[in-house]
Amino acid sequence: MLNCTCFNLRKAARAVTQLYDGFLRPVNLRATQLSLLTVVERAGRISITRLAEVAVMDRTTITRNLEPLEREGLVRIEPGADARVREVSLTRAGRDRLAAALPHWERAQAHVTGRLGAGRTQRFLSDLSAAIAAAQTEVAP
Repeated sequence: MLNCTCFNLRKAARAVTQLYDGFLRPVNLRATQLSLLTVVERAGRISITRLAEVAVMDRTTITRNLEPLEREGLVRIEPGADARVREVSLTRAGRDRLAAALPHWERAQAHVTGRLGAGRTQRFLSDLSAAIAAAQTEVAP
């Protein structure tokens, strides 16, 4: 069981998340929040469903993670053209917080890359993309 892919990926994700959270503490953001703000910033305006797909999270988890960002005025959640769809966009405060977080994220990224090495980091990111793709293929019952 100790060689379980899921267990080890989750353990690595927790360790890396804790590291990034530490670097982001001065701007009062967690790594998960920074990731969501980045996706929303790049999209301009994105439905919660699409945001969940991009982040590979379920809608309930996305909604729970968006609540503090909305409370702090970093994102705006509004009905889309179809009233059944809720869309997320970044506010001015969200853009400012994202800009303030960038140097902290860069230091975290440099720390990890420095420990792993540039080549290994690139292979690791490629392997993670492959793991995501493999996990998202349908499995026959």
